[in-house]
Amino acid sequence: MPPAATPSRPTQSAEDYLERIHELMEEKQCARVADIASSLNVSQASVTSMVQKLAEQGYLNYQKYRRGPGLSLTKKGLVVARRIRQRHATLSRFFSLLGLDPATQQADIEGIEHHLSPDTVACLADLAEFFEHNPAVLEQFSKSRARVQNP
Repeated sequence: MPPAATPSRPTQSAEDYLERIHELMEEKQCARVADIASSLNVSQASVTSMVQKLAEQGYLNYQKYRRGPGLSLTKKGLVVARRIRQRHATLSRFFSLLGLDPATQQADIEGIEHHLSPDTVACLADLAEFFEHNPAVLEQFSKSRARVQNP
C-alpha cells in the first residue's frame, strides 16, 4: 500500500499529474488542461478537478478560464515534481543495469514508484552506483541469474 497522502505529501494520482505537468512544461514551455488529459488518457473535467485541488494545496498556479500559457508549478510543486522525476530516473537506471527492456522497465516503474519509501529509492540508487563502479560484480550477478533462468 502506498504511503498515505499528507499535507506535505500528495496522493499517487496527484504525483502523476505533477510529474506530467512538469514534463509538459519542459517539452512545450506550458501545460494546458487538454494536453494533460490527452497524455494521461483522462477527461478534461478530471484534469480540471485535480488541477483545482493541486492549486488549493499550493502545488500549482491556476486560474479558472484563464487564457494564456496554462498552468505553472509553484516552488512547492516543482520540488515534488523533481523528486518524482529523480525517483523515476533512479528506478530506470537500476532496472537498466539489470538488463530489463525499456517496456518492462516503464511498466514496472509505473507500478511500484509510488510504493517505495525514500530510503528504499536511495538504497537502489546506491546499489546502481555500486554496480556501475564494479562492472565485474554486475557481470557475475548477470551470469548467476542466467544460470538460474536457464539451468
